[in-house]
Amino acid sequence: MGYRHVLFAADFSDEALKVGERAKDIARQYGARLSAIHVVEDVNISLGGGYELLPVLPELPDKVLLRESRAALGQLAQKLKLENADLWVVNAPSTKEGIFGAVEDHQVDLIVVGSHGRHGLALLLGSTANAVLHGAPCDVLAVRI
Repeated sequence: MGYRHVLFAADFSDEALKVGERAKDIARQYGARLSAIHVVEDVNISLGGGYELLPVLPELPDKVLLRESRAALGQLAQKLKLENADLWVVNAPSTKEGIFGAVEDHQVDLIVVGSHGRHGLALLLGSTANAVLHGAPCDVLAVRI
């Protein structure tokens, strides 16, 4: 039994192409569906406390980030030649929650995510790759970048 649905977690770093290529290769090897996701973490603006008189923002930050992220994910998919991949940009409280939501909603059985292989304090504080690796309901491939 191989993988049926591979999810590439894209972060738009310089190394994202390497991670995407790995996801694409694995999907091709197993004849699996390939999807790419980028999570925009919630930007919470709570004004209150006398700030009610400030002018309304013309566009909420989340909307701008979502629009820019959709464009960036489309460009990344073009570079990777992901013609048949589903591209998802989601808004969630955390990157981990956004990825896990997609895994559950779309029956993903492998997440491919980049890992910087940090040591020391950064390792103790954790990272998205570490959070995904230790909480995912499916297999995770952490590509060292």
